[in-house]
Amino acid sequence: MITTVYQSPIGPLYIGERDGAISHLVFKPLAGEPGDTALLKEAARQLDAYFAGELQKFDLPLAPKGTAFQTRVWQMLQTIPYGVTWSYKQLAEAADSPRGYRAVGLANNRNPISIFIPCHRVVGAGGALTGYGGGLGNKEYLLQLEGVLL
Repeated sequence: MITTVYQSPIGPLYIGERDGAISHLVFKPLAGEPGDTALLKEAARQLDAYFAGELQKFDLPLAPKGTAFQTRVWQMLQTIPYGVTWSYKQLAEAADSPRGYRAVGLANNRNPISIFIPCHRVVGAGGALTGYGGGLGNKEYLLQLEGVLL
């Protein structure tokens, strides 16, 4: 895996590329070979535009690794539009697991490509901000950026 560090308004983000696709975007350092590929540069460019409020939909090849269920949840996360939140219940229903709120929550928590796969757009019942691997303060920042929270 080739890795880079992106300095964002919410702190350093660690991006990994494997086999020509983004495999990670996380809040903690990644093991791998530091590098600066065309794809990693494009990921940084799109993050710049996102944080500047100029980009609402990322266009990058993504290759998260997980179970079939996790992959299905992560695919559904990518359908949540910019500036919109879903509850865990809505996500469970969209992932064809209407009673699987907890399983959906665990899959959401295991998302290896944060922001690009927008797990921050999932909230608890009644819109409550609940767990986020990058911390609730960062989740709140991202939702404010997208105009969900004022």
